[in-house]
Amino acid sequence: MSLAFFLRYPNPYASHVISCDVISREFTPSGSLLTTRIILKTATLPRWAPRGIVSRSESWILEESEVDPHGKVVRCLTRNLDHVKSMQVRETQTFSQVEEGCVGFFFFTFASCLNAIFQRKTLQTTEASIVSGFGWGLTKQIENYGLARFRKNVQRV
Repeated sequence: MSLAFFLRYPNPYASHVISCDVISREFTPSGSLLTTRIILKTATLPRWAPRGIVSRSESWILEESEVDPHGKVVRCLTRNLDHVKSMQVRETQTFSQVEEGCVGFFFFTFASCLNAIFQRKTLQTTEASIVSGFGWGLTKQIENYGLARFRKNVQRV
């Protein structure tokens, strides 16, 4: 699961990603891997957006992630570094291993859990905050646009 997470970019299906570079990577004393990456993405503006609302259609994204091998969890926080007055997006993702058959049961047999080890699945939780400080009566329209695009992208995956 964590390998797939780090191999997301670059790939031919994510043509909106121009570049992705690791800024830092270190292990914590507890054995977790902390990684900070910077990603350059491009996007199109809606037709109703005033000219000059942003200086360019590219945006720098900071991605901070933690791979916890003991808890079998990957946590990631991404946020844009520029265009934050027009629209600031903060996304939190959590990927955790779920053993089918053992989740939600207080009493289970050893044999059923042993069988479940070979039926692992991943639970993904995604939360996003989209805030605009643009003003001029466009704040809500910008936030709604960002939310609609976010929802569309989540459903596409």
